[in-house]
Amino acid sequence: MNVFALISSLQNTVAQEPFGEFSWILNLLFYVVFIIFIFYGQRIQMYVMIREVEGSLYKLKYIKDEGRKTAIETIKEIGKPQADPTARVDRFLEYFTISPQSLDPAGVVWKLEHILDVRDVRFKDEVKFMAPAADEIQVNNLENTLEAAMALNYIYKVIRHYYLLGKKTLSLYIIMQLQMILPLIMREAEAYASALKAFAYGQPIGDGAGALVAAKLMYGHEKRKIPKDCVVATVPIEGRTAYVIKAEGPGGNVGKVGDGIKTIIEENEGKIATVIMIDAAMKLEGEEIGEVAEGVGAAIGGPGVDQFKIEESILKYRIPINAVIVKEDIGDAVSPMRKEIFDAVDKTIERIKQVILEKTKEGDKVIIAGVGNTIGIAQ
Repeated sequence: MNVFALISSLQNTVAQEPFGEFSWILNLLFYVVFIIFIFYGQRIQMYVMIREVEGSLYKLKYIKDEGRKTAIETIKEIGKPQADPTARVDRFLEYFTISPQSLDPAGVVWKLEHILDVRDVRFKDEVKFMAPAADEIQVNNLENTLEAAMALNYIYKVIRHYYLLGKKTLSLYIIMQLQMILPLIMREAEAYASALKAFAYGQPIGDGAGALVAAKLMYGHEKRKIPKDCVVATVPIEGRTAYVIKAEGPGGNVGKVGDGIKTIIEENEGKIATVIMIDAAMKLEGEEIGEVAEGVGAAIGGPGVDQFKIEESILKYRIPINAVIVKEDIGDAVSPMRKEIFDAVDKTIERIKQVILEKTKEGDKVIIAGVGNTIGIAQ
């Protein structure tokens, strides 16, 4: 039934009612509403979307402001600064990193690594300046806290930009796209808000699943430091010699696992039977949190520098590489570690032993690398 037929039907219905003499008024109203929706329906729809986006933007602003407040209060509590760190924190939240030019891709990995190293040193220097009383572990935790606050600040500013742009230009397509992705953006923002508290109090987070596996494997064994910000322990497992690597904790730190694996391979002149990497990985909707899966390849996130180094090292000596992952979503990865993820650690260790038994023989040397942020997880 088309619109005109519907209006006609409604007119006939009204005419049959006791107050049918007023049907001409209703008839007029129907036509007015119909004409309004023909010419202004899209604009009305856009204003409804703008209101929805505006509501989410207010919520994002609140989350962003709370994150900033948490960072400032944590610095004051731990770092005991002589001056108010608020202005310095606000400046920190606006920091940015420019990726190296990749028009000629040769050597871009090393340029990117240099930029990231400069960024890391700059951030740590800023934190030490703002929190002079903080020790090395606390400096790492505060840096992670500020980076979470920085992420919230960036998310808010980007969403605000497109909201104001769409409102200024009255572009339905800008506002529509913004409204469609907002549920995912809000989930990410709420995850970073949870991360702020975990970093501020030095609590283990879901992303530390791989680091926790390595910590349990190396517990009670002698450790030594290797480049950069990583530790290694030699652990006998199933008649094999395992070099277990993780970032140095318990401060918020991911280390350079790529350099660590490369160092151990070179120390053993490439005589490594296999490399096994453990990391948290994004789950799909419908999958269980803490589900353990197995595959091949360098299981490590980030900008790709460490993955490149690992792949170069194993290619040089033709070393097989296996991966074991613990599945979780973005909210679980950056918020305090859930029980399901903690319980998955023992399952992961059993899976690692199974891989070792199936893929190597007695007397072999293997590398086990626990990847992830090791905040709250010592060695």
